[in-house]
Amino acid sequence: MSFLTNILYWISTSLLIPVIVILLISFVMALLMLGGFYGIYMNRLKLKNKVSGFLAGFKKGKVLKTDFSLITKEKSLFSEYVNMLVDVNWHRVHSEKIVADFELAGEKELEASKTLMRLGPMLGLMGTLIPMGPALVGLASGDIASMAINMQVAFSTTVVGIFIGAIGYITQLVKQRWYIEDLNNLQYIYELMSTQKGVK
Repeated sequence: MSFLTNILYWISTSLLIPVIVILLISFVMALLMLGGFYGIYMNRLKLKNKVSGFLAGFKKGKVLKTDFSLITKEKSLFSEYVNMLVDVNWHRVHSEKIVADFELAGEKELEASKTLMRLGPMLGLMGTLIPMGPALVGLASGDIASMAINMQVAFSTTVVGIFIGAIGYITQLVKQRWYIEDLNNLQYIYELMSTQKGVK
């Protein structure tokens, strides 16, 4: 029995370094994601007024081909897919495929945030529990210094893991709202153009 428990102990302790390495990599990815998120946010602020004016023109019945240049020249996923709809001349089958592809592209963009949201707390928990064994051994043997080091590692990995998960959760939540809004606008534009142009 002691042999089996020793094997489990060796396996768990050997996982500490890989967990810390992956946690640090995830932390860097979370910081990069936060920077990219800020860039997308600033770009959406500039694009928001143009899209609002563009949609307001639709409501007033001002649907001109030149109007699409207001948003198609912008660098965003929404603008890219509006440009695709313009290129296929609002053909029903092609347009529905493009709208469906936009949904898939939105989901793909959210994958990184979802991964960090789940992976961060998992790695943080592993990094917390693994050093607890050596810490208890150090406490039992009277090695307070060893116990303090292991407890420091345990608490640090917890904080970093929660931080990674929080960034993943916040970015996923906001991006999901953005993509739903863009999808609704894309479908709205397509339906109006289909109706007015009599696309079959």
